[in-house]
Order: sequence, then C-alpha cells, then structure tokens
Amino acid sequence: RRTRRFSSSRGRSCSSARSTEMSDRKRIVVGMSGASGAPLTIELLQVLRQTGCFETHLVLTEAARQSIPHETDRTAEEICALADVVHPLHAMDASIASGSFRCSGMIVAPCSMKTAAGIACGYSENLLLRAADGTIKERRPLVLLGRECPLSPIHLENLLKLARIGVWIVPMVMNYYS
Repeated sequence: RRTRRFSSSRGRSCSSARSTEMSDRKRIVVGMSGASGAPLTIELLQVLRQTGCFETHLVLTEAARQSIPHETDRTAEEICALADVVHPLHAMDASIASGSFRCSGMIVAPCSMKTAAGIACGYSENLLLRAADGTIKERRPLVLLGRECPLSPIHLENLLKLARIGVWIVPMVMNYYS
C-alpha cells in the first residue's frame, strides 16, 4: 500500500483563525492497534477532522484491520478515509518513522497490551511502534488508550514503565448505557 493524502480544503476554520492548509495545521499521529475499541478511534478521527485544526496521520495494525468489521459497520478503508494521511504498517521509511517528523504528538487508540509492551520495550518492529518510539525519543506527548481488563502484573509493569517516562495512560471506558 502507498501513503495516501487527501485534500485539505474542507471549509473548516480553526479557533486561531489560521488557514486550514495542511502546513498550517497541527499534525497528530493516530495509531490503531487490535484491541477492542474501534468506535472510539472513529470518533477521535471525526472530531479531529471537524475542528479543521489538525492534520491526522493514521497507521493501523493487522489486528486492528481484523477487529474493525466485528466492532463497527465500517471497513478499514472507510476509517482510513477519515484521516488526512494513511501510512502502511510496514513502511518503515514513512515520514512518521523519523524523529524529525514535526508533530504535536501521538495517540494510540485503542492500544492493545501487545502494542503497549512493544512501546515499553522499544521494540519497533512496525511503523506504529516506531512512530511511538520516535515520539518518546523527541519528548512529544504520547497518549495510550488501553483496552484490557483485567490487567495482568505484566501489563501493569509495562504501563507503569511508560507512565514514568511521561506517556499518558488513559483507560478506554466506553459508555454502553443510555
């Protein structure tokens, strides 16, 4: 797969009254791993798009692609269409793989415990893990929306390790009640 870029002329305005051109918007990397929680990723991408203030760079793991049809009525391609730029998982030469890629931070939603373990150990075997590693290295904000219950002692140790270096660990609690 190739990196895909979508038009930035969506007619939205930023609260700072700046142009919505891609170069004027804040870049956010969004990673989606295979844990349950695809609806939250969809909502996140929609909200970021609606503000008009963010250029989103999306990377999905294979497990995320497999879980999408089980959790939503959308395809992976429909979710990818919500992002400005979509990067293939194994494109280690993609812009987001480099620490020199200027962005405001990264959100992994949902973040499986496998992905959290890879990030905690610096095991950058794919683009999502490499982008997170670069985000940590450059001391940019990294937010992990973990989706696991119950958490094992190994999960807790990995999350604690990440929290101690400044990664934001946010439990993904979805409201299933009306």
